[in-house]
Amino acid sequence: MKKRWIGLMVGMLALLVFPANVFAAEEGASNVELTAGLNSVFVFLAALLVFFMQAGFALLEAGSVRMKNAGHVAGKTFLTFGIAIVAFWAFGFGLAFGNGNSFFGFEGFFLSGDNAASSFDSLSIYDVPTTIMFLFHLSFAAVSLAIACGGMAERAKLSVYIVFGLLFTIVIYPIVAHWVWGGGWLGALGMQDFAGSTVVHLTGATAALVATILLKPRLGKYNKDGKPNSIPGHNQVLSVLGVFIIWIGWFGFNPGSTISALTDGFFGFVSLNTNIAAAAGALAALLISWAVLGKADIPSMLNGILAAFVAITGACAFVEPWAAVVIGAIAGTITFFTAQWFDRKGIDDPVYAFSVHGIAGMWGAVSTGLFAAPRLVEITGVGKAGLFYGGGFGQLGVQLLGLIGTFAFVLVISFIILYIMKVTMGLRVTEEEELMGLDISEHGTYGYPEQMKLMTESEVKSGSFRTGPNPAPGSDPAL
Repeated sequence: MKKRWIGLMVGMLALLVFPANVFAAEEGASNVELTAGLNSVFVFLAALLVFFMQAGFALLEAGSVRMKNAGHVAGKTFLTFGIAIVAFWAFGFGLAFGNGNSFFGFEGFFLSGDNAASSFDSLSIYDVPTTIMFLFHLSFAAVSLAIACGGMAERAKLSVYIVFGLLFTIVIYPIVAHWVWGGGWLGALGMQDFAGSTVVHLTGATAALVATILLKPRLGKYNKDGKPNSIPGHNQVLSVLGVFIIWIGWFGFNPGSTISALTDGFFGFVSLNTNIAAAAGALAALLISWAVLGKADIPSMLNGILAAFVAITGACAFVEPWAAVVIGAIAGTITFFTAQWFDRKGIDDPVYAFSVHGIAGMWGAVSTGLFAAPRLVEITGVGKAGLFYGGGFGQLGVQLLGLIGTFAFVLVISFIILYIMKVTMGLRVTEEEELMGLDISEHGTYGYPEQMKLMTESEVKSGSFRTGPNPAPGSDPAL
């Protein structure tokens, strides 16, 4: 009954979006044409769900930074989204999926419509128009760029997002996507990355790590002895709402990657794995924070949810539900400890981009080499069974090669690009601009103008208004 209702809903949408295909039945339209129409609607809706994740990122990141930077962080989400759209249309899609060699594509630049389908042999196996496949993969590229920019929060110049966003979407992300999904060398080896633990998340997180290191920590984050100070975000409720929106959007990310609404309901199985992995990550992260910190930490739980999503993204079509629970729980636990470890080592990442998307992305890549079930490998037609199913170390070796190759490539290229930017145009705002907040210094107004005015007036009256380069430890979280 449930499948019947889902099919009916998708069919109604197909009537609205592809009426030509449906009404052509009177003229002898085949089941193949109707199936193609339904699948096209399915992928289109999945792309919209992934687009909606940008709203979640905006709320999550804005809530995770201080009030004086909230408007800037939320607004730059639209900036990077716009950059990704234009750059991926012009060059990225062709480099990622256009016909070429094992490293990048040569064709399909400046996509002109479905008439360019002959330039994308890697997508020819799907009965979905090239333009809709472009929208779907564009949504992935935009998520990867959002991750890459997350670690720059509260001190990067606005111009850095523009320049690096363009280069990331043209030079970095499409190359990795081609390696795995576009007919490249990792795909030929049978790397299992169903929806992008490596391609999307590890790629974006590695770039974020490089940017975070080159930018250096925020003012007041570390004492002279190197001990980190807590700089909590200004609105935990916004962060919670952002993660909930991302949770919903992930049903476009993973199930949408089946590219079919009608193949034995396999997207439902992928949805099941995705959902229970996230729940396991939430519970594991909350419980481990409670055990270690003595309190149940909400931000740790949110990071655990996201880390579990990241890990199961590559494995969702290859593992059984019990393994999805294990993968999600381990991801949530690992992220809790690695976030604290990076913080102690002087890597100031306000949104923990590398812990959540990088380390968890690596674990997601490794997990299929361990848990890939033979029956699911047969269904997907990618790679071999995992170590725990008697498949030996072959698939695990491919997964390790893929994650090491991706990490090394993105690390080197990101460093070259960002280092050149640092010595030419500069990456970081001035100390004065950072102290006053990027809302006012980059945009001329605060995201919370009334509250910031009241806080400033209160400080002036009390004589505690600060103009020096380093705020007192722990005294600056609200601003």
